[in-house]
Amino acid sequence: MNPVLRIDVFFDFICPWCLIGKRQLERALVQLRASRAEVKVELVWHGVQLLPDMPVQGEPFAEFYRQRLGSTEAVRLRQAQVQQAAAAAGVEIDLTRIARMPNTADAHRLLACAAGLGSAAQREALLERLFAAYFHNGEDLGDTASLLAIAEACGFEPAQLAPSLRGDGSPFVGEAAGMAGNGVPYFVFDRRLAVSGAQPAEVLLGAMTEALAHAARQPA
Repeated sequence: MNPVLRIDVFFDFICPWCLIGKRQLERALVQLRASRAEVKVELVWHGVQLLPDMPVQGEPFAEFYRQRLGSTEAVRLRQAQVQQAAAAAGVEIDLTRIARMPNTADAHRLLACAAGLGSAAQREALLERLFAAYFHNGEDLGDTASLLAIAEACGFEPAQLAPSLRGDGSPFVGEAAGMAGNGVPYFVFDRRLAVSGAQPAEVLLGAMTEALAHAARQPA
């Protein structure tokens, strides 16, 4: 029987490090498949709403970060750090287009509902498109119409997903409830080995290799 590696990823759409971590994970998976083609990977994404108290209409992006970090200069330095890390990972992030820090509850509800619909390729496309909507296009991930349009572009039927969207800013409570304290991105390999942060692909590949080796040592 071919080995199976389950990877759980905990993330929020507004976190640039989650998009960077996604790219690093993709690189690590390419390397894993090149060396261990027999391994079947089960990749599961878990939404974590980092700002559950965010108003339904969101807040002005620039002002949110000025208050959070203390000064315009601190924001500039943090954004430069993010842009540098993104460029190194091959990630396109355009922070200048983001007008609002959104409430991501409904974006997470949309993805969670879509998890039981469509194909794996459609679900991956939806995840990627939601990230792109925010970090590439500056779209409002708290807007119901925008979310349904994104889903439709990925091949989903909006009528099937619309009931999952509340539009009231109520917090998203998914299966990852309580994980926000661990920070995101947060990777768990084979339900036992955790890696926190947007680590390089080599670190993630090492964790995969270790998890597979541990599973191989277990009695059949």
